[in-house]
Amino acid sequence: SIAILLYLARKFKTPDHWYPSDLQRRARVDEYLSWQHQSIREKGSNLFLLKVFLPLATGQPLPPEKLQGAIEELNVVLKQFEEKFLQDKPFIAGSEVSLADLLAVVELMQPVGAGHDLFQGRPKLAAWQKRVEEAVGKQLFQEAHQQILNVKNL
Repeated sequence: SIAILLYLARKFKTPDHWYPSDLQRRARVDEYLSWQHQSIREKGSNLFLLKVFLPLATGQPLPPEKLQGAIEELNVVLKQFEEKFLQDKPFIAGSEVSLADLLAVVELMQPVGAGHDLFQGRPKLAAWQKRVEEAVGKQLFQEAHQQILNVKNL
C-alpha cells in the first residue's frame, strides 16, 4: 500500500503536503512509513484480530490476559508515536497533513472499530486524529472508516 500511495502521489503530482518535496519533511514522512509496519500496524492489527476475528472463528471469548497483553503492546507503540512522531507538531511532518498521517490514522481506527478507544486518555493523540479528520474532510473520513467502525455488528 505504501508503494502504491507513493506512486500515485508522484504520478498525479498531488499537492506537496501529501509527500513533501522539502527533503527534511519528506524524510519525516519516509521515516514514519518505514517505522509503522512493525509498530502501529502490527500491534493495532493484532488487537483487532484478537478482539474481532478470533472470537468469531472459535466461538469462544478471548482470554482476558491475552487481550491485556495486546493492549499493553499497543500502548507502548502509541507512546512512541506520540513522543517520536507527533511531538508538539500538528501533523507527523509538520504543519500540514501528509501520507504518513493518513496511514497512521487508518491503522489506529482498526482497534477503535474493535471497541478499543485508544484515544481516550490520550489528548495529544485525540487532537491529532481530529486534525487529520478535518484535513481530509469529516464526511470523507467517516465514509472511509464506516465499515471498520461497524465491524462489531457482525
